Amino acid sequence: MSCLTSVAILGSLYRTAVPGLARWCLAYTLLAAASLLVVMSGVPLARGVIVVTALLTIVSVLLLVQGTREFFGMSAVCRRELAAAAVAFAVMVYFTEISPDTDARVLLFSLVLAYGRIGVGTLTLRYAPRDGARYAYRFVAAAAYLGALIHVSRIAAIAAGVAPHGTLLQPTTWNTLVLGLAIVTLPCMSIGMVMLTHDRLIRRMEWLATVDELTGILMRRAFISQANRMLGESSHARPSLSVALLDIDNFKLINDGFGHAAGDRMLRHVASVVSGQLRPSDVFGRLGGEEFAIVFVGALEAEAEALTNALRLAVEQTPSSGVCCTLSAGVSRVAQGESLEDVMARADTALYMAKATGRNRVVTAPPGDRQACTDVSARA
Repeated sequence: MSCLTSVAILGSLYRTAVPGLARWCLAYTLLAAASLLVVMSGVPLARGVIVVTALLTIVSVLLLVQGTREFFGMSAVCRRELAAAAVAFAVMVYFTEISPDTDARVLLFSLVLAYGRIGVGTLTLRYAPRDGARYAYRFVAAAAYLGALIHVSRIAAIAAGVAPHGTLLQPTTWNTLVLGLAIVTLPCMSIGMVMLTHDRLIRRMEWLATVDELTGILMRRAFISQANRMLGESSHARPSLSVALLDIDNFKLINDGFGHAAGDRMLRHVASVVSGQLRPSDVFGRLGGEEFAIVFVGALEAEAEALTNALRLAVEQTPSSGVCCTLSAGVSRVAQGESLEDVMARADTALYMAKATGRNRVVTAPPGDRQACTDVSARA
């Protein structure tokens, strides 16, 4: 019932297509099948039932660990792990069919389960995101490590001769304790995996709400929000900020002459080139259409002009799929106490002048004056 509950919980999120979720669901399904097979067979277990149960359990443990790797964006399959699983199954068959030994089987069975729990817990802690809430990741790790501790304790007790000999189905106090703790930690781990899935979905929605899907940079609303926050911080720390508006020259001609697919490739190309040239502190976003915006941190007019001109040259010198494009840009420094709207309006006026005076150039607007713009077109 514990395994079936886990399958139902995880299966409710199957359509989200979160990486690793399918493997987790299959793992708990196999554990449920193994448990049902044992319950239906009764005591003592037939050798064939032991072998099949061992196979289902080993495969389910592999799937749990593989699903966790896949969830964190890694390759799911590890060849050494597969080889170790094959060896473990072969040893289990040996101690069942060739040289029957209950204690050896129990030790090996517990070792496999402990490995799966430790693997899930370690991967979850190691690759948990460093930003945002981390409660779900710690919850999964705690449930996994607690389950591993149960199996490790069982191994130590059997090795020391403290635990009674025999299988878990025999009604002893020790077996009741081990099974009870295992039943509690198993759904806890699956509930934690549901929490991980929800966290992934929330992060995905946040990404869709802030990142332009076509270019992979900030969309307008996210850029404006981040830029306003930076302006608020600058009023206290007083760092120099400058804003640049960039526009792809004759973009309509690219769309009309080569098609909208080529236009989309051009937008991605420009965003990629500019992103690669920016400093880590700068903020880059797409305002809409072929217009982009940048906030330069710690840059006055001269430096912002030079940085923007370098971006213009980088785009001009790297054609996309044989199609060349150029940028026009307007730059404006943020004056003390000035709003983002005022700065962007002044930069937009400078951008309009760059377009009107020949394109493929950068025009800087002095702070506090929307009309007075100085042409600082790049020198070849």
